[in-house]
Amino acid sequence: MPKNKAINLLPQEEFNISTTGRILKWATGTFRIIVIITEMVVMGAFLSRFWLDAENSNLKDSIKIKTAQVAAQADLEKKFRDIQSKLNIFGQIAGSQNTSKRIEQIVSVLPPDIALSGVSVSDDSTQVKGTSPSDIEIAQFVANLQADKTIKNVDLEQVSSSENGSAGTVFSIIISY
Repeated sequence: MPKNKAINLLPQEEFNISTTGRILKWATGTFRIIVIITEMVVMGAFLSRFWLDAENSNLKDSIKIKTAQVAAQADLEKKFRDIQSKLNIFGQIAGSQNTSKRIEQIVSVLPPDIALSGVSVSDDSTQVKGTSPSDIEIAQFVANLQADKTIKNVDLEQVSSSENGSAGTVFSIIISY
């Protein structure tokens, strides 16, 4: 029986020797590597999609929870900001004027029977309103204020009898600094 012989129809030696053969061999090897790398990138992107979907879902849930928390605290935040703005306004007024010093100065020379009903403090003047049982005490109060060296001028603006029927005199004094 005859022996089986393998017949190679592509001549190996001539294929490797020719320029076209070498280019084709290099191209098939290189493109095979490029296809494998591309398939690996596509598989990685496909598998990472599951992780990215889970992260997206977790972030959406977190946003919903935090939005609900912010909405629940909205009233408290509004009240806090209102109080904070009032405190800032008070701090500016108290810091820019010597309000407490002026009021202490006025109260220190106030006769005991006079009752103050209002004190308005501005940058360069203070208006004091009050009631007194007699005109003598109002005159004493004005004299005490005029004796203070830091006060430039004391004007007795208004003097009238009490409107509510009680015994006393209503007065208004403007003190200039």
